[in-house]
Amino acid sequence: MVVYTVGTFDLLHVGHLALLKYCKTLGDVVAVGVASDKAVNSYKPNVPIIPLEERMEMLKALRCVEIVRPYYELEYVSACKELKPDIFVIGEDWGDQPHNIDVESYLHDAGSKIIQVSYNPKTSSTKIKQNVIAQSHRGTYLAQEI
Repeated sequence: MVVYTVGTFDLLHVGHLALLKYCKTLGDVVAVGVASDKAVNSYKPNVPIIPLEERMEMLKALRCVEIVRPYYELEYVSACKELKPDIFVIGEDWGDQPHNIDVESYLHDAGSKIIQVSYNPKTSSTKIKQNVIAQSHRGTYLAQEI
């Protein structure tokens, strides 16, 4: 069984790992679609910190992931036609945008399942970025005795 999920995967963290490990429990092959900076910028104000190729390289290094592919537009049907997933895993913020409805319709017609998961409340790339910014404002210099 092929399990497909999509996301930005910026600043890879334990929430991402939990999602991908969960995907692996659902099938034999985990395929991950990674959003390009252009795709992310179409729905978020900031582009990722980590470049696309590096985000993909980190995901490829994980034992629970077999396929990593980029996507450059918010359109998932073409990847699903190529990968033929049995299960498509989406996040809790999926929503009802036209590109989401299109892939849901395609997957329904193809007999594939869609599973929606909750995000790990302990961490997110956004929280990590906020913590880094907060720490950088605590002081201009970090002193260390050597």
